Amino acid sequence: MFKASSQKEVSTKLMKGLLDLIILQFLSTEPMHGYQVITKIRKNFGVYFGPSTIYPLLGTLEKKGYVDSNWNMDFERPRKVYSLTSDGHNMLNFTEDSLNLICRKLTPA
Repeated sequence: MFKASSQKEVSTKLMKGLLDLIILQFLSTEPMHGYQVITKIRKNFGVYFGPSTIYPLLGTLEKKGYVDSNWNMDFERPRKVYSLTSDGHNMLNFTEDSLNLICRKLTPA
């Protein structure tokens, strides 16, 4: 029988590999600040990736042109809010298609 700790380890490893896809997917539904991304990942997947993982990844996605950021001053302190660009949408679609293709190839005919 597969141990729960092994399941958690595999799940976390898969999440780490797909983290940029997950973030792009979240941002495709609505703009978010970094802490919202962190809490949404934790709520949806039960895995905690902290600020030291999420913020550098958001910065990388921004440098690649997949997300834009703007400062929102409506909160008690300013927050950088990220949104998906058209290149981000294209990358998300391409990645989802690639992932679906891989899953289909893994499934026995």
